[in-house]
Amino acid sequence: MSKRHIVFIINPKSGVERQKEINQAIAAHLDEKNYSHEVWNTAYAKHGIALAREAADKGAYAVVAVGGDGSVNDIVQGLIGTNTLLAIIPKGSGNGMARTMRIPLNVAEAIKVINKGNVCEMDVAFANGKPFISNAGVAFDALISKKFAKCERRGLMVYSWLVTKYMWLYKERDFKITVDGKEYHSKAFMINVANGQQFGYNFKIAPMASFTDGVLDVIIIRKFPKILGGTLVVRAMAGSIAGSPFVQHLTGKEITISNPLLKLMQTDGDAHDCLPEIKFTIQKGAQKVIVP
Repeated sequence: MSKRHIVFIINPKSGVERQKEINQAIAAHLDEKNYSHEVWNTAYAKHGIALAREAADKGAYAVVAVGGDGSVNDIVQGLIGTNTLLAIIPKGSGNGMARTMRIPLNVAEAIKVINKGNVCEMDVAFANGKPFISNAGVAFDALISKKFAKCERRGLMVYSWLVTKYMWLYKERDFKITVDGKEYHSKAFMINVANGQQFGYNFKIAPMASFTDGVLDVIIIRKFPKILGGTLVVRAMAGSIAGSPFVQHLTGKEITISNPLLKLMQTDGDAHDCLPEIKFTIQKGAQKVIVP
């Protein structure tokens, strides 16, 4: 029986030591009796999309996204509609989707998951046609994603500092939210549309979400006394944020969010410009993924 071919896609800007770590882990732990492999490097932003598509066109069994949710997003954009599997080695800052899928953060253990080859069908969500796999947001989280991207340093401490700083400065906005035809209005601090459960760092914005149920979870954090911001963080870490009196939880397959001044959103932690009205949809089981 011929070996199944796996392509690992890495961003070389992540550093020489990380690449060395990945290569050593592959050599030590990938089941070479059943799998052959290549390691490809991205050369520019979003290059992962083209590389994943190329790997699929060449008949790769799986493409491994080595990175965080943004890297996984790129690989999915390249793979969607093909027969090539997605796999993940979590090496981003928050690793929200990998944590949702319970993929180990340890590189060797993540490779062992790939060896076992357990496959499930992951839902893929879309924001005005742009795919995302974990979550998307149009308010406070979009601002934090933009600020975080500009930081030279990464990690939980930097992320927490940004959240604390801008929570006090951020002004809530009035949004119209339509979920499967039913209209809601809310003065919201944050609106997050989730396929996965968390931003990362175990900050669970939608702990009830499932990436295999064909439904999107909408978390609306309404205007709240900023002095109580810490309690919302504690609830998120404990997986009970939906129990807050300032939080509304909705579910649906088609969601529209609009505000005349809306210009910024985030998808899988990547902040970018958007239209004043965003339509969210979900495609059930659109991408096969290797999970524990």
